[in-house]
Amino acid sequence: MELGFIGLGNMAKAIIAGWLKADAGLATKIKVHSAHKSNYETYAKKWGLTACASNKEVATNSDFIFLAVKPFLLAEVLKEIKPALTENKVLVSMAAGVSLADIAAVVGPSVKLIRIMPNVNAEISMGMTALVANEKVSQAEYQKVEALMASEGEVLAVAEKDFSIFSALAGCAPAYVYYFIDALSRAGVKYGLKKSEATKIAAQTVLGSAQKVLSASLSPMDMVDQVCSPGGTTVAGLLAMEEAGFMTAVVKGIDAAVAKDQGK
Repeated sequence: MELGFIGLGNMAKAIIAGWLKADAGLATKIKVHSAHKSNYETYAKKWGLTACASNKEVATNSDFIFLAVKPFLLAEVLKEIKPALTENKVLVSMAAGVSLADIAAVVGPSVKLIRIMPNVNAEISMGMTALVANEKVSQAEYQKVEALMASEGEVLAVAEKDFSIFSALAGCAPAYVYYFIDALSRAGVKYGLKKSEATKIAAQTVLGSAQKVLSASLSPMDMVDQVCSPGGTTVAGLLAMEEAGFMTAVVKGIDAAVAKDQGK
């Protein structure tokens, strides 16, 4: 199974890093190319990958071709590699807002297409990836991509109509969580903690809380109620956050991300 990456930005590097942590031997199977020669050649040499001189070379020598370019560049790349897309090739796109139908309109209806929406936590084997395929993809091919992504986190089969909300919740939310952690740590600094100490406290608390949500049978709001003692400090803080519009701000952030993904 030969794997190719066209585009080598943060998301592509996170995925590759996650794979190599799970199976270092996979490096010999990965081919890469991007717009900047110094970037992809240096990266390939560092991790033992194969650097290709063009996008078409990646496509020609790969069974699964991962498209990791910016959405506005995707059509141009697809036109470039189209002659190399023989019937045994599978295109795997991670371009936000670009549907399977959009891709098929460029490469043709017979090409095998899978769309994924990963997140940067794949790098530490804690990723969350959505997956959907067109009818040309065999079960075995789908399962190979599913297994690759599952090697670095959780995978969920998602209807394509729900990719925008998945992208907002899984793809964008790491930044929102980092922002929340930073807000907590800055509050700690306000009351005399060092920034590094406050950040560690906040990050570990978020990590433990997330793991507890995943392992518990209760809803997050039920768990909120468990932590809040009557008349206590936690409920006082929650009420102040809500007065400042905390939940509304979060939902509006998701609304904006979904709208952007849908081109609105």
